[in-house]
Amino acid sequence: MCRVFSEIERIGVAGLGQMGAGIATRLLDAGYSVSGWNRTRSKAEPLLEAGMTWAESPRELAASADAVITMMTSTDAIQAAADGPDGILAGLRPGAIWADASTIAPYTSMAIASTVAAAGARFLDCPVSGSPATLAAGALSIMVGGDREAFDRIEPILRAIGPKVTYIGPNGHAILTKVAINLALVASVTAFAEGIALIEKAGVDRVAAVDAALKSVIASPVIGYRAPLLVDDTAVFADVVLQQKDLVLAQDLARRLGMAVPVCAATSEMLSAARSSPSANRDFIISVHEAYRRLGGMT
Repeated sequence: MCRVFSEIERIGVAGLGQMGAGIATRLLDAGYSVSGWNRTRSKAEPLLEAGMTWAESPRELAASADAVITMMTSTDAIQAAADGPDGILAGLRPGAIWADASTIAPYTSMAIASTVAAAGARFLDCPVSGSPATLAAGALSIMVGGDREAFDRIEPILRAIGPKVTYIGPNGHAILTKVAINLALVASVTAFAEGIALIEKAGVDRVAAVDAALKSVIASPVIGYRAPLLVDDTAVFADVVLQQKDLVLAQDLARRLGMAVPVCAATSEMLSAARSSPSANRDFIISVHEAYRRLGGMT
């Protein structure tokens, strides 16, 4: 991967799960100096062998970096990494940029942005859309909310992670957009699983039905990479607990705004049923499909 010029040389990555590790890998491949932190160091070993340096705490990570990128699974995880004497906020230097690629509660994200600004640094909400496979292929999309000058400074780094970078607006606007995208994503995949289970009950072969669907007008990118899991269950992009978290964020936002989100509510109820699936640890399309089959008396 060719290095795109950026004034930012030292990058810290906090959260080295599948997506965080993929982000660190792409930055290392692009020639950046990368340090990393994760609650479990063992997950970082392959990255350390590839040239990443290790930080003993989020504070140490932030203190040594021009920019910090976080990728964590929940709002609580981000707050735990941010706060306290060993947190990111304690180490973040004036003029540094913190880009959060996690999908968290929008109002929490905006509150963190205010705290970071008061410390003389800049916070960008930078949620991503795509899977680990999308990231590895260099096709990840990134939405950005926050100070435009900070975005201009970090844009080359974001493009090293994924080429489809869109500046949305002020702090919070990108994470709000991501919540809406994930609502539509989970609802559409759940509806697909419902349709397949319905015609299976009528006797249609699942393999043939999925093949036909992937050749039809409903074959969106997300259906394109998730529908095949109903035939060959070999990957986990996000389990039912993680995807329901996104719906809960949307429902909480709707309550704050006084909006009705009936599709979101119905989808979340179906994911609640899927959490008792024997395959609840697999990708959520598998758990949801199993739940529909169970409700239809097919298992």
